[in-house]
Amino acid sequence: MLGAAALVGCALAAPRRAHAQPARAAAPRAASAEEGRALQVIADVWRRQRYLAVPEEDGRLLRILAETIGAQHVVEIGTSTGYSGLWLLLGLLRTGGRLTTFEIDPERHRLARENFARAGFAGRFEAVLGDAHVEVARLTGPIDLVFLDADKDGYVDYLAKLRPLVRAGGLVVAHNMARPAPDPRYVAAVTQDAALETVFLNMHEAGVGVTLKKR
Repeated sequence: MLGAAALVGCALAAPRRAHAQPARAAAPRAASAEEGRALQVIADVWRRQRYLAVPEEDGRLLRILAETIGAQHVVEIGTSTGYSGLWLLLGLLRTGGRLTTFEIDPERHRLARENFARAGFAGRFEAVLGDAHVEVARLTGPIDLVFLDADKDGYVDYLAKLRPLVRAGGLVVAHNMARPAPDPRYVAAVTQDAALETVFLNMHEAGVGVTLKKR
């Protein structure tokens, strides 16, 4: 048997492990030509038209959520130039679903429509120009996923109007739950209702709230 001194010597001689690093996601990789085309447009929009766009990590999260729940109808409030919508459409590519997205600015609305089309998503989306507070009244359910990324003090109104249309087991996803500071009325609405389950993700960035409408 090795004595205590020998054991200490062996321990000192053993190579030191490098400090563990947190896991980091690799860059998105295309599994098909369709996905590759969409990812190229997503990267282009990020470089050239990144107006109020969500971070890439949040975009990828949206794609994962839409695809995982098998979404057939996703509603987005706040299209901007289409960056987050492109990620949602990438998830819907696999589910066969469609996106309805609302934007109040005519130029951003035009750019988003062009970006969706050149990514290969023609026929899979409806881009609505106008005040979403008014326009959502024409929507019908069921809605599988709602993504809120528009006027922050309007989230409570959007939730009240769209929640009845969200199917049981569906999701309401809200951006900017960390920065800028979210409307406390919305936070209370999704965290203090027993019929909802909410977690907050990516709070080191803008922050995303993911709310489940319980079955």
